[in-house]
Amino acid sequence: MYSLVRKALFLTDPETAHGLALESLRLGHRIGVSSVLCKTVSQPVISMGLTFPNPVGMAAGMDKNGDYIDALGGLGFGFIEVGTVTPRPQAGNPRPRVFRLEKAQAMINRLGFNNKGVDYLVRQAKKRKFKGILGINIGKNFDTPNEDAAQDYLACLEKVYPHADYITINISSPNTKGLRDLQSADQLEVLLAAINDRREQLTYEYDRRVPLVVKVAPDLEEQQIPVIAAVVANNAFDGLIATNTTLARDAVQGLRHAGEQGGLSGAPLKERANRVLAAFRSALPAEISLLGTGGICNGEDAADKIRLGADLVQFYTGFVYRGPDLVKECLAAIATTRRKA
Repeated sequence: MYSLVRKALFLTDPETAHGLALESLRLGHRIGVSSVLCKTVSQPVISMGLTFPNPVGMAAGMDKNGDYIDALGGLGFGFIEVGTVTPRPQAGNPRPRVFRLEKAQAMINRLGFNNKGVDYLVRQAKKRKFKGILGINIGKNFDTPNEDAAQDYLACLEKVYPHADYITINISSPNTKGLRDLQSADQLEVLLAAINDRREQLTYEYDRRVPLVVKVAPDLEEQQIPVIAAVVANNAFDGLIATNTTLARDAVQGLRHAGEQGGLSGAPLKERANRVLAAFRSALPAEISLLGTGGICNGEDAADKIRLGADLVQFYTGFVYRGPDLVKECLAAIATTRRKA
């Protein structure tokens, strides 16, 4: 059924289709269609001290403002990650800024953290009825210089802390100028130390310790990975997401829109994301959880990430191309993989 819906959606530009799809999901959730068609599979996983109903999640970017938490949660996901959200609302980059590469099951986006600001997202998070795990992904405003970036992350951290099950620090989007520079050892140490120090204060204030996760790029040099892993571990972070979108175009050369600026996601990202995932699993202590994302377009793609050491998986672009069936397919493949392990 989704293939028919997708054909209709793909007649419009990607950003318009995105909005239409989410509004359709919200309507389906309100009238109870989602609960009939999409049952949440109980496949509990303990990760970062949290019990996830199942290991398959929606990645950040699909619902930047927390408007569709319940609608997405009704599709069988064990967890939903919303954002990226910034302290102040911002419009993002000029349109058009999202492009489909259908032959490759891929997309390129240069959205630029378009969102309604952290205060709006918090209001939406307070309303949620979704019983799964909610992650909130935070970033900095585009006009905040890197030397002041920690203040933006701390401002978001303080506001989302009471409402998030875990919080992701996004330092890896290619669409905010200079953001990926925060992955350098010195800048990362300053940022993560400040965030963890504030987390310790908030833990005492709210009597609950919210796990912290950092999201990294797939375009890291091999020698950067153990350095980043050491900073993450030394600052008591609980998890790492591998990976964000890529600037590489080697897998899509010659395709329409391949030359557009922005981050490439979808099937062509899989190999690069998996290499980074495996490298971080080797570099990180076993107690630090890994969330695998990037290039999941079928169940075996998700199972591959589990085999490489991921505790949980997320997708976004694969969902655009495959729809809700991808959730069930990934859960079945992961279950089979874990039985064989």
